[in-house]
Amino acid sequence: MEHTRALLLDAAEEVVARQGFGAAALEVIADAAGYTRGAIYSHFGTKEELFLAVMERQLQRFLDGFADVVDSFRSLDELDVDKLAQRWRDLTIGNPDRAALGYEFTLFLVRNPEARARVAAQRRQTADSLAEYISSHIDAIGGRMRIPAATLARTLIATNEGVTLGSHVDSDDLYRPFLEMILANVEPSDVSRGT
Repeated sequence: MEHTRALLLDAAEEVVARQGFGAAALEVIADAAGYTRGAIYSHFGTKEELFLAVMERQLQRFLDGFADVVDSFRSLDELDVDKLAQRWRDLTIGNPDRAALGYEFTLFLVRNPEARARVAAQRRQTADSLAEYISSHIDAIGGRMRIPAATLARTLIATNEGVTLGSHVDSDDLYRPFLEMILANVEPSDVSRGT
């Protein structure tokens, strides 16, 4: 079951990268995976839910790619923006198509309110998972967020593709400046807030 699901996700990623989300037919995706369209319906329900699963898998792979760097920081003072920026660059520089896939899906949802409504709960769940990831790692190094982790998670999801594609298209390194803006919202947990 997991093998079939993984093959369908791989095929969806490949076909959408080649044809765009709107043009990618379920039959073509299923055929590329070696299955019928019924397998997609059985595992995902709709094309939107299939592609949302593609995006969630990409996000998880992206976060997993940071695991060793994030785990190397033992305190807020050890937080190294350059290491984080370099890892982000390494994870995306060879594959800007992943960011383009995210834009494809976002544009599709903007243009299709019915589809947006169908996947809204799953998108919230993805943002909640990222917020938990952020909170747990910031807490582990003795920090706290000045803004809610949920707000930061939604902002990161919305801007990741833009930073990646902007860095690729214009050959500007936007990773570090963006991370500096994000990390400006982290403070030591023992700092008392002024009233």
